[in-house]
Amino acid sequence: MSEYGVRPDDTGPASRAPPTTGVEVRFQERRGGRVAFVIIHNPARANALSSEVMDDFVRAVSPLAAEDDLRCVVLTGAGKSFVSGADIDELAEIAFPAEARAFIGKVHACCLLLREMPAPVIARINGPALGAGLELAISCDLRVGVDTAVFGMPEVKLGVPSVVEAALLPGIVGWSRAREMMLLGETFDAAAALAMGLVDESVPAGELNAAVERRIAALFAAGQNAVRLQKALMRRWESLPLKDAIIAGADVFGRAYLTDEPARAIAAWREARAKGKGGR
Repeated sequence: MSEYGVRPDDTGPASRAPPTTGVEVRFQERRGGRVAFVIIHNPARANALSSEVMDDFVRAVSPLAAEDDLRCVVLTGAGKSFVSGADIDELAEIAFPAEARAFIGKVHACCLLLREMPAPVIARINGPALGAGLELAISCDLRVGVDTAVFGMPEVKLGVPSVVEAALLPGIVGWSRAREMMLLGETFDAAAALAMGLVDESVPAGELNAAVERRIAALFAAGQNAVRLQKALMRRWESLPLKDAIIAGADVFGRAYLTDEPARAIAAWREARAKGKGGR
């Protein structure tokens, strides 16, 4: 049993029977707030994103943005796959450009929910993360994966380009790596993903929950308001010129003092420092 109260290859604290196909949200109450575990279920397709799954994702995840006591979200796939990509059978049925735009719009909607989530999102990559699955992962703020995971953007091998949140890749891995990934469409292992910064940590399967837990603990140790302000600011940085991004930060810094969180955090830091130096 893991510290989440489930098997190491499971996905979070048990609350109800999981759906056969769709998206499940489980909450875990902790001192100082809640953690939401979002689990994608599509076992027949290695958790591929069909329209049905993506519609359910939007319905299940959208309400989390209004959860004021939510400290973080953990996104993962059921079983031993994260998300294997878009549902190829559904892609094969697309006959017109308008249908293609509608389908890819659903992928973007799922990714945008994660990027605009006020609380930080951790990708718990428990298996293959390919195509649209990798786009979901890079839409998260933090990414931890098993050392057996496989990554890639293989869309060109299916006759379509990598689009929507694939645009984030150059900022994460650099233009050279991004071109290699998207023009060649080849898959690569967890060691390569770690080396290029695509994941923050790569661990054996039995250590995945513990690696996620370390990040949850660090987020809980930080100021909740400060973390949310930081995420929102970094989101703005994506589209601002450098000088405007710097100026925007000054306003956000001021907004941190609309609450007593800085005073409480600094007082706690001073107290801990004094104890560490032998103070009373």
